[in-house]
Amino acid sequence: MADEEAMAANGTAPVALRPAAPEDRDLLFRVYASTREEELAAVAWPPGAKEAFLRQQFDAQDAWWRTHYSGATFEVIVVDGRDAGRLYLWEGAAEIRVVDVALVPEARRGGAGTRLLRDVQRRAAEAGKSVTIHVERLNPALRLYERLGFRLVEDKGVYLFLSWSPDAVS
Repeated sequence: MADEEAMAANGTAPVALRPAAPEDRDLLFRVYASTREEELAAVAWPPGAKEAFLRQQFDAQDAWWRTHYSGATFEVIVVDGRDAGRLYLWEGAAEIRVVDVALVPEARRGGAGTRLLRDVQRRAAEAGKSVTIHVERLNPALRLYERLGFRLVEDKGVYLFLSWSPDAVS
């Protein structure tokens, strides 16, 4: 609570996490769909077709992650008391993988993502682990990851594989 009071005094909204529940599925879909808005704006599909496509993509992505990241945590990001995004993490022996982090447009660029990622970095440093993430090369959040010390490990075409290590901090 003291952290939330300090954030409020500094003009930054408090950020919290809570486990995603089955009833959050529509929220999680809205978060996902918001990350694809710009990309799909140029597509001349009727609104119903776009939504059907996004739902199919969301379901496939969710199923893949749950299969390939067994034991991952799936959390809802709460900014200033409002559900505002999703943070999915998987922890291995030597790394914490940011499977996904996304905020709804109105919660972006307010510092919530920075605070969440710094918390993940802090947790990783305490455990002697790296933090890794795949990011689309045209994702505006790439600048945030670079600012937080993530470095390119592998160029995978559309995606870049980045890593942060506590011993690489300058």
